[in-house]
Amino acid sequence: MKYFLFIFKSALDDFQRNKVRTILTSLGILIGVSSVVILMALGLGLKQFIKNQFESLGTNQVIIMPGKLLSESGGFSRGGGFGGVRFEEKDIISLRKIKEASFVVPEFIKTVTLTGDKDSAIGTLDATTADIFPVSNFEAEFGTVFLKTDVEKRSKVAVLGPKIAGKIFGSTEDAVGKTVKTQSQSFKVIGVLKSKGGGGFGGPDLDSYFYVPYKAAFVFNPDKKFYSVTIKTETEEMIPAVKEEAKRILLKDYKKDEFSVIEMKEILNAVTAIFAVLNSILVAIAAISLLVGGIGIMNIMYVSVMERVREIGIRRVLGATGKDILHQFLTEAILLSIMGGILGLLFSFISILFIQQFFPAYIDFTAVIIALGVSSTIGIVFGVFPARRASNLTPVEAIRYE
Repeated sequence: MKYFLFIFKSALDDFQRNKVRTILTSLGILIGVSSVVILMALGLGLKQFIKNQFESLGTNQVIIMPGKLLSESGGFSRGGGFGGVRFEEKDIISLRKIKEASFVVPEFIKTVTLTGDKDSAIGTLDATTADIFPVSNFEAEFGTVFLKTDVEKRSKVAVLGPKIAGKIFGSTEDAVGKTVKTQSQSFKVIGVLKSKGGGGFGGPDLDSYFYVPYKAAFVFNPDKKFYSVTIKTETEEMIPAVKEEAKRILLKDYKKDEFSVIEMKEILNAVTAIFAVLNSILVAIAAISLLVGGIGIMNIMYVSVMERVREIGIRRVLGATGKDILHQFLTEAILLSIMGGILGLLFSFISILFIQQFFPAYIDFTAVIIALGVSSTIGIVFGVFPARRASNLTPVEAIRYE
């Protein structure tokens, strides 16, 4: 134990004598560790963010979309979701006969320019039924949502997402009771929804949606067809039965590859898998800086050996063995890496605290262990060559070195 304490103290003394070299050597590891940890934290935060978005809409849902959306492996397939068939009102009537279905909600979606009394902005028209609000867990922050009677009467009323309402009317609260115009059509704003967020990472910006009764929006949808249908059940256990029954009904009029019947969890898994691969690539790229930091440690330690040749010779004359010299320089390399790793973790924690104000990133225990383990391993791997170089110097060769 005394031997290792002496080696440890000797390494710290050398660091104190060469503070600038010590800081610069650890800097490479600091940057590498912090890059990897921060990217891992962002990846975990992104996964949680996506999960929260789906859960906020409700998990006990079945989505029917045109085309083959998911491949056999569970990922997204090419060309699915936007091409192919459109669903008709008779399909909606048939789907509503499924006994496990609590709600069946058709949607016609179109990007439009909305004009209020303050400004114009691009939003998403969603022509649907009144059931869209309970199905997607939407609640009005100001005013109210439209009802089933508004759909039947073809009432020209609208419910806005908070972001688009703020853009075209100046404030969300002031939007209620005013008129929004799009493509020569006018709708009275009866409500503004509470924020759902989203819009990042390629997802829909639900706060920029413009909901209207679908029967009042046939001017935008002259074919009277829908892009998607959402079925909500009372419990998740009912979903398999609903999926099978929905497929059976639709196969009477459409081919198997012309539509997809999927549950929210399947979409969540597919999206999560994509971002997991992307995050792994980013972490791998960040890990290159760890490799560069390790090479930096090797170079600096090698230079340190050359600078301390006479010191090594004196130590050898006084009785130090080649193994003692090896241990000393290897310990210094490992300590430099660990110091860089700890500083990198501290920098990461500070950075994540700042990022959390805007995004739910977080560091887990695994990231800490990986960071310290990798930094220690780098010290061992890249410290071996200069340490062996120092230990192989003979006392006579070292003392005579100039």
